[in-house]
Amino acid sequence: MAFRRLSVALALLCGLTADIAASFAEDRAIVLASTTATQDSGLLDHLLPIFRDRTGIDVRVIAQRADEVLNEARKGDADVVLMHARPQEEKFVAEGFAVKRFDVMYNDYVLIGPKSDPAGVKGKDIATALKAIEAKGAPFVTRGDRSGTHAAELALWIVAGIDIAAAKGAWYREAKEGMGAALEAARAANAYVLSDRGSWIAFRERGDLDIIVEGDKRLLNQYGVMLVNPEKFPSVKKELGQTFIDWLISPDGQAAIAGYRVDGQQLFFPNADKSAG
Repeated sequence: MAFRRLSVALALLCGLTADIAASFAEDRAIVLASTTATQDSGLLDHLLPIFRDRTGIDVRVIAQRADEVLNEARKGDADVVLMHARPQEEKFVAEGFAVKRFDVMYNDYVLIGPKSDPAGVKGKDIATALKAIEAKGAPFVTRGDRSGTHAAELALWIVAGIDIAAAKGAWYREAKEGMGAALEAARAANAYVLSDRGSWIAFRERGDLDIIVEGDKRLLNQYGVMLVNPEKFPSVKKELGQTFIDWLISPDGQAAIAGYRVDGQQLFFPNADKSAG
């Protein structure tokens, strides 16, 4: 009987220890809301294990389009936000939902299109290219999903002097999905599409697609990171979240970003500014 009582006590103790361990692990985890490009490119799969090894902090990722990322954070369902839609990020800070914004890294957008280049825009600047595509009604796939890339594309139509809402026709096709799906739709339709370079490099089934326009300074794609405001949402893990931000903009984190490559090509370029934006 005494042995049985001891066995029960040990079982209870083991269960309590497991519960404490699970609780501790939960306390050492943060939620990162980020756009699909960082996830789909493989960057987070590269960075987060390094960060965990350095700090013991787990990072759980919610990867969505830009507007959904901010909606999650506006509900207090994330601790840190990492995205690439600067006007929306700055508004998010101004509204008091985030403490500060820091530049982290950049890559660039590229205009992808058929190697045959039916609009005749290869090597042109992005505004000239979009004007020609619209004038010729050459097939163009848009994300159409209110993502950061979609917002950037809409801004570029404005730069080109085109009211895309009025000008679009059968040639302008909405994917309504992520970057990988948009690239696949462009491949299937032999169409043009705006992509971040990282997603393009990671895209394997390219078919007859190639980079048509690149290098225009208006194609810069800047990423920023923000801590969700713990004064507005007391559940935010302020210290752990700030530890992640501090690591991302540190020499160690910046080197980890620079070190991520696919097929020998660097996808993201660190440019952390220690002063908040």
